[in-house]
Amino acid sequence: MAILTNSGRIAMAMSIKAQAIHLAWGSGSAAWDTVPVPESIDALALLSEVGRRKASYVQYCSPDVAGAIIVPTGRFTESVAPTKHLYMRFAFDFTDAPTAVIRELAVMVGSITNPALPVGQMYFEPAQVTAPGTLLVVENIQKFERSAAVRQTFEFVVTF
Repeated sequence: MAILTNSGRIAMAMSIKAQAIHLAWGSGSAAWDTVPVPESIDALALLSEVGRRKASYVQYCSPDVAGAIIVPTGRFTESVAPTKHLYMRFAFDFTDAPTAVIRELAVMVGSITNPALPVGQMYFEPAQVTAPGTLLVVENIQKFERSAAVRQTFEFVVTF
């Protein structure tokens, strides 16, 4: 039987890191507020995307019980050498969808945005995305209401 080797997993992480990475957030469904809906392994997009932000930081990391990166799946330490683990941080700005209700998140890889937009723009509304890319990770979360006084930050470690 063939297996996916650690070097193959590192190659996958390197391929993902080389692409545009965004975190899309969406309003999902109000029905989720009373009956949580599990994420689908077959998902291709969010139910109701509000916008997406380019990753603020992407770096390889390794499991470490004393690591400074803390996510629900454990603790990690950054690594300059490629590993099969990618740490991604997304820091939304105060003005990103300041009145939206958020219930769903998705890490998107290979998104293409309108080339006519200003260089350096980090947040994109759905109409500004010309190709959504590939959904890598999806998470349904407890509803929260955005506020222009709060800067949301999300962190993920994806293991290949």
